[in-house]
Amino acid sequence: MALVKLITLGCSKNTVDSEVLAGNLIAAGHQLLSTESPKNPDVVIINTCGFIADAKQESIDNILQVDYLKRKQRVAKVYVMGCMVQRHGDELKNLFPNIDGWFGVQQTEELIKQINGGLIANTIDHLNRHQSTPEHYAYLKIAEGCDRSCSFCAIPLIRGKHVSRPIEDIEAEATQLAAHNVKELILISQDLTYYGMDLYGVKKIAELVERLSQIENIEWIRLHYLHPHHFPMDLLDVMRNNPKVCQYIDIPVQHCSNRILQSMKRHTSKEEIVQLITSFREQLPNAVLRTTIIVGYPGETDEEFEELKQFVTENQFDRLGVFKYSAEEDTDAFALNDDVSEDVKEQRMSEIMAIQQDISLQKNEAKIGQTVQVITDNIEGEYVVGRTQGDSPEVDNEVLITDDDDLLEIGQFYRLTITDANAFDLFAVANP
Repeated sequence: MALVKLITLGCSKNTVDSEVLAGNLIAAGHQLLSTESPKNPDVVIINTCGFIADAKQESIDNILQVDYLKRKQRVAKVYVMGCMVQRHGDELKNLFPNIDGWFGVQQTEELIKQINGGLIANTIDHLNRHQSTPEHYAYLKIAEGCDRSCSFCAIPLIRGKHVSRPIEDIEAEATQLAAHNVKELILISQDLTYYGMDLYGVKKIAELVERLSQIENIEWIRLHYLHPHHFPMDLLDVMRNNPKVCQYIDIPVQHCSNRILQSMKRHTSKEEIVQLITSFREQLPNAVLRTTIIVGYPGETDEEFEELKQFVTENQFDRLGVFKYSAEEDTDAFALNDDVSEDVKEQRMSEIMAIQQDISLQKNEAKIGQTVQVITDNIEGEYVVGRTQGDSPEVDNEVLITDDDDLLEIGQFYRLTITDANAFDLFAVANP
């Protein structure tokens, strides 16, 4: 038996990979230490992210720290896995010769075998998950990889082509999660809208969501990463008619300039995006719209950036994240001249976020006096922290609840009245 500390970096898809790894390590007889544990582990595993420059740097920093601990003999074995290894494994091996093993995104079984001393060739059981999120919500990965060809994105190079999981496998995992008190399923993949095309020849995301909604104890189903190209409109019918499906649409538009969208290989236009947003708001008037924007893409002119600002102002997204363009090796955009300076990218990101902050403040202040359903996630300082149906963990707004009489339990749903708001938080009071 080894004492194992697992460090997970990057997105929720990495979180799921780490949970499956952890569950299978525990099943093999090993003990998992929390990241805060003062005990010195026998084994440290770093699950890396290799998506953009900042994420890569975070991965490098963590490898440096653990490599130092190994050289000081405070940890016996160090293994590094995940996206950055898949993409830059040879370079990393040269930089860090002291690391005991390197494992790409599809090599979890080999990693477990290594930790087991090579004696047991485990077969990964995806039902063997050690949940790292609060017990009442869990991420559910429905597919791996991506068939899109976005010019800026390295995910297909790292994760490969889109591979859907069979509906029955997903149902089995969701049923097990529900049996362990999960109330909210957060469906993730690189592109949920493409789910089922490779297995069934048609898009099956609407059918999958309907079937998952029939699982006992599941109360919310949230969908992440819906590509705007050929959006499956039958999904809107499910969102409108099924009360378990959160009216939460996470659709990354990335830009609005038709020239840039074409260069990005997004296979959609500004006009199509606007029409899609209009359809969302006509069919689901209470839906929360979340998007992401990239600023500083090669060749982005001042005029195109002004067009982007106007687009954000006019379309009034409920949630919006901004990324600075990062030139990634072997992507199509890498061949372009990355001619927007870092200072300009930073300034443009700040300008978009300032616009969004004003939008968010107006939308939040409009909620004062409304009674909303809230799920409670944790306690931070003087507040119980919760979320509405329009908020995903870690990335969206929170409801900060004053609960002086300890009336609320974590992981439960409550109807609460919003008493105050700022740009990114709502406030409520627990009522007897």
